[in-house]
Amino acid sequence: MPYLLVGHTAMVLHFLFFGFVVLGGFLAWYRPRMFWVHLAVAAYALGIVIVDWPCFLTEVENWARFNTGRPVMEFGFIDFYLTDHLYPREHLMTSRYVIAGIVATAWAGAWVRHRRTRSRSVVSAPAA
Repeated sequence: MPYLLVGHTAMVLHFLFFGFVVLGGFLAWYRPRMFWVHLAVAAYALGIVIVDWPCFLTEVENWARFNTGRPVMEFGFIDFYLTDHLYPREHLMTSRYVIAGIVATAWAGAWVRHRRTRSRSVVSAPAA
């Protein structure tokens, strides 16, 4: 039973992590400091995809899956849960480009919003 709980918790955290990678940049529109958190998370996710860094959550989930007799994720979370379910396998690179576009749009929007609020605060500051 504890292995099952650990495995399911790792799976939920995986989905939350992936959701934050894709959409977390939009939080920086309202919380500018979140940009740096999202930058670090997105860089780590990019390293997992491009450099093939190990993912801690994949290791934990595979450990739990192995100990409950379920099949382990051979190629990782995205391949196991999303590929062929959310998009066809032949569109893997397209999905990566779309995700990169969403992240870039979020960051650009955060930058524009930050510049606008910064220029407003400079204009509205009282003269000394």
